[in-house]
Amino acid sequence: MGTNRLSRLFPLVTPPAAGLLLAVLVPAGVSGALALLALLALFAAVFASVHHAEVIAHRTGEPYGTLVLALAVTVIETALILSMMLAGGKASAALPRDTIYAAVMIICNGVVGLSLLIGGLKHREQAFRIEGTGSGFAALAALSVMVLVMPLYTTSSPEGTYTASQLIFVAGSSLVLWLVFVFIQTVRHRDYFLPAVGIEDESLHASPPSRRTAWISFGLLLLSLVSVVGFAKLLSPAIESLVSAYQAPKAVVGIIIALIVLLPETWAALRAARADRLQTSMNLAIGSALASIGLTIPLVVGAAVLLELDLTLGLEMKDVAMLALSFLVGAITLGSGRTNVMQGAIHLVLFATFLFLTLVP
Repeated sequence: MGTNRLSRLFPLVTPPAAGLLLAVLVPAGVSGALALLALLALFAAVFASVHHAEVIAHRTGEPYGTLVLALAVTVIETALILSMMLAGGKASAALPRDTIYAAVMIICNGVVGLSLLIGGLKHREQAFRIEGTGSGFAALAALSVMVLVMPLYTTSSPEGTYTASQLIFVAGSSLVLWLVFVFIQTVRHRDYFLPAVGIEDESLHASPPSRRTAWISFGLLLLSLVSVVGFAKLLSPAIESLVSAYQAPKAVVGIIIALIVLLPETWAALRAARADRLQTSMNLAIGSALASIGLTIPLVVGAAVLLELDLTLGLEMKDVAMLALSFLVGAITLGSGRTNVMQGAIHLVLFATFLFLTLVP
């Protein structure tokens, strides 16, 4: 009885408590025991956000629930990037590139790999609709090349950068592709993204929550996500100091922050895979990666053009090779609509390679 009551109170109490703690710690900064407390509060906010996203998903039905979580996380992540760009000046010119690249690699290899591995170990083989997931993955590949690779080959500006007109064109194209994907996901071909009912996910058989409960969860979800990103930014100086102390590349900071920001979606995707709802995992993964480019780039480009901020988007050649390999393997993985442990292991090896080559370039 006590455990059940605690499990019901935890997602209700955690978001306001995390927000209050964040408001107290922001003026003072964090170090030592306060940094540990901020980290624990961050993880608590992650678990609470996933709970509230699932409540919304149960009320609205898929794929709207996964879309709400992906959209909320991406908008707040973009706000974090812009704030760090404004504070860092020219030193932050490559921050959007590093963050977007890290997000794509984390999602396409880390999240997808763990989902396939966990689902394969528990259920041997799982299935999803290639009609929806495949089109989203194709859009993700196109956007990634346009944003992260083509700046290396254009000749109107220094290598790795776009001119203002090129930035506006790429930003508009990114937004259009994301909007088209959302349209087919929620309107034209919604059935492509609907998961089969998992017999082990008892929440799917329960009565949907009331509208009032769903709206409360929506507010608490936003509060939780703001807390997650706030704690990530609060902890970033400590992370940067740790990275500098070990003389690691600057890109490691972007990876750590991206990992923290993507925790809610990652946890939700793994829970869905374990409950034999791989389609939901794929919706979260592909949708989050698409939103990370399709929404982030237009907002970042708009700020860069209006405020005349430096923006470097082109990847290093080793990162281009890793991106190409990830999309090649991903196309094979998603080509049949059925997955097993082997495919999960391959993606996780690619993710480990990405992390290792970042630390040891």
